[in-house]
Amino acid sequence: MFTTVALVAFGVASLMTATFALVPTTVGEAIAPDPKTFTEAVVQVYGADVWGVRGRFAIHTWIATKARNAGTYRIYQVIGWRLRRGQSVVSITQGMPDKPWFRSSPMLLHEVLGQSAEALVERIHAAALSYPYPDEYTMWPGPNSNSFTAWIGLEVPELGLSLPAKAIGKSWMTDEYLGNL
Repeated sequence: MFTTVALVAFGVASLMTATFALVPTTVGEAIAPDPKTFTEAVVQVYGADVWGVRGRFAIHTWIATKARNAGTYRIYQVIGWRLRRGQSVVSITQGMPDKPWFRSSPMLLHEVLGQSAEALVERIHAAALSYPYPDEYTMWPGPNSNSFTAWIGLEVPELGLSLPAKAIGKSWMTDEYLGNL
């Protein structure tokens, strides 16, 4: 289903109209394998509708990794409000990655398991640490959480990541950052 969405930012008189696919393609249920019983490596990319009316046309994305035999997941995401606390927008935490995002159910967007995932875990970690905008966040057009996830995909092309249309800001990294190198 496609719909036309009008975006008006902060009461500014400019208006942009764009067409977005409102239903991201998922590869399965958003249920992470239990790290206590699933010993293989895991890489998963999640998305969930953002809070409020914006959730009709935008999602927040994050990446989770679990090394072989690890007892927990490492979760990578960008959270803009961390700037107000004087922190980097890059959040690297441990826990279960398939929790709701502000009451929005997560969707599994991409998954790599086993030996293929094992080769990606440390590269994803290094890419997250090298994110070039740890102290910047702009909801639209970016850099934002989707720009961060796209950065990981650019730095680790073997991941084979393709984000859905609702990942607003996903092309910011290729348009703005890589285009200015």
